[in-house]
Amino acid sequence: AALTVRFLTRRFIGEYGDMEFIYSHNLTVDGREILLHIWDVPSSQQAEDSSSEEKRIQWADSFVLVYSICDRASFNILPLKIQVIKAAKEGQSQEKVPIVIVGNKRDLHHQRVVSSEEGRLLALSLDCGFYEVSAAE
Repeated sequence: AALTVRFLTRRFIGEYGDMEFIYSHNLTVDGREILLHIWDVPSSQQAEDSSSEEKRIQWADSFVLVYSICDRASFNILPLKIQVIKAAKEGQSQEKVPIVIVGNKRDLHHQRVVSSEEGRLLALSLDCGFYEVSAAE
């Protein structure tokens, strides 16, 4: 949520509840106006029933999966999440689904438990994009 709000408002808010939100945002890319709909799902809700997860996957055209560089568990669930997304989306068509892995909290390097290299290698092995960022900065 912090990363989404930072992207949409350019402000950092450090604490969020466990709420799921859909945001809409207009963006100009290459001179074209694009309307983005962002379905922000906290990790605590990602473990709920598979029908809710399937609905989210079918709803979306692309995916940004965010983990904390200070939380190994948030990183370790990514391969399974990506496998589920690809099975659902690419199984229907031959088009590659855009997926980006984002390591957040780069500013907390002193608490890091997942290296940048691990993130890059995971993204490379799963054919995903990769960035490491700090919502706070």
